[in-house]
Amino acid sequence: MQIQNPDFDIAGRRILVTGASSGFGQFFATRLAARGARVVLAARRLDRCQDTVQQIQAAGGTATAVAMDVSDSESVRQAFSAAGPVDVLVNNAGINILGATDKLSDQDWQQVLDTNLNGVWRCSRQAIQIWKTDDRPGNIINIASILGLRVAGQLGPYAASKAAVVQLTRSLALDFARNGIRCNAICPGYFETDINRDFMQTDAGQKQIKRIPQRRMGDLSELLGPILLLASDASTYMTGSILTVDGGHLVNTL
Repeated sequence: MQIQNPDFDIAGRRILVTGASSGFGQFFATRLAARGARVVLAARRLDRCQDTVQQIQAAGGTATAVAMDVSDSESVRQAFSAAGPVDVLVNNAGINILGATDKLSDQDWQQVLDTNLNGVWRCSRQAIQIWKTDDRPGNIINIASILGLRVAGQLGPYAASKAAVVQLTRSLALDFARNGIRCNAICPGYFETDINRDFMQTDAGQKQIKRIPQRRMGDLSELLGPILLLASDASTYMTGSILTVDGGHLVNTL
């Protein structure tokens, strides 16, 4: 396969983004739509996705919303059926429960793993089954975290789930490369979103920011380049890749 002058063109591609009601997911959906993609916003909070759909449409973009609970296989199946043929899947849905491991309940642990890891598996499985049945290429982009590559305190289930997503990304890339299905991951560092805003205002959060080599949190706009790279033909020879976007945090000394 030879790509002539590859660029970041995603116009006309149908991209399904999970966890699109807020944070990274909402950002990805709006920016991908602005670049001409036909975006499907999927989340449990359908009303918030529909609000974003209206904003995208008002700006001249194309978007729809579907209800999806990534912890429920039937919900995932129904969402994909309602979405129609998908070219790119962005597995973004994620949650966190902060606390020392010995203080967490079975439900706490299971809830984080079931969303952050099992949800990625459920959505990827559904997409792959469709792509293989239709004999079409496919593209999965998993949103992991630098906490899948290093650790921080009080984040046991979150770090474990994101580390597993990194390995699942590589496994999917290996297993389905010959089917024309690619799978890569983005590992963001610290970006201010609903999931971490309160923590980052604490003394501990401010200390974390000071340990980032660039001495600042990331701006969501700085995730646009990586997501466009992976969603476009500019990355056709990339699969199993893990991209860190973290201001140098991963290479900082312990």
